[in-house]
Amino acid sequence: MILVTGVNGLIGSTVIREFARQEYPVRGLVRNRAKAQALETLPGVEMVEGDMLHPETLGRALDGVDRVLLISSPDLQMVETQCTFIDAAKQAGVRHITKLSGVTTSLDSPFLFSRMHAEISRHLERSGLAWTFLRPSQFMTEYLREVPTIVAERAFFLPFEDAKLTPVDLEDVAKAAFALLTTAGHESKTYMISGPEALSMTEVAEQISLATGSTVRYVNISVEERNRIQLAAGIPAYVADALDVQSRLRQKGNGEEVVHLETHTALGIRPTPFASFARRHAADFLGTSEWGRAQKERKHPLGLRDLPSA
Repeated sequence: MILVTGVNGLIGSTVIREFARQEYPVRGLVRNRAKAQALETLPGVEMVEGDMLHPETLGRALDGVDRVLLISSPDLQMVETQCTFIDAAKQAGVRHITKLSGVTTSLDSPFLFSRMHAEISRHLERSGLAWTFLRPSQFMTEYLREVPTIVAERAFFLPFEDAKLTPVDLEDVAKAAFALLTTAGHESKTYMISGPEALSMTEVAEQISLATGSTVRYVNISVEERNRIQLAAGIPAYVADALDVQSRLRQKGNGEEVVHLETHTALGIRPTPFASFARRHAADFLGTSEWGRAQKERKHPLGLRDLPSA
């Protein structure tokens, strides 16, 4: 049995849908099963409630599980949550955990979430369990956060100057996760995965413009202005501050501009270009889809939980 945690999130739900598409049985762990009803109706999907911070609630979720894809919310408890779960999984007889993090994961990173992922990764390496790390670049879906201002002003506002990034399609990440969880030979390996091209924000705007047939501009703003926008929109201060650090790192070049297609090649996955993603979500960027229309009254920016399914 394979268990995927955090499946009410955007990443976990995309992975679950990939398992269903492949008609491969999978179990999903959620804290609130009522919020996962759409996933539970998919073929081969079993949904189980449990709290990763409380091992006593995980008995049914971990029963008979051999392999796990480890995902949880990026909050201040992420290290405690995932390390507690790793210990519970080992106690329950799980053999192998694949952990999803990011390409900049490092214990000495100034970016909070990179450090947190690195702490968890170190704990997993020392746990005695077999491990695999799947480390994607920035998700293409992050640009859907900018839909409110794209719809209202035909522009999005970010503090990245002329930095280039290599956004990856969530569906590519889900295909990679499926392959790593269902085939052998991945123990003690790290799989970096990005999109097939490094793009500046001006180039991202050009791709969205081409997909929608309507000009979209990139407007560079200061890190401080972005912080004010985020706080006004209700983003927690620790998240806004962490993203300030990330923005400054991106301006300097922190490795996120490097294309990593080795995982696509190794696992037989065709890389999805940003242009294809933009065409797939053209109605969202135009504000003509049901989801896109709902964003017209939203404050900028959106959180990941507010985004449409990949």
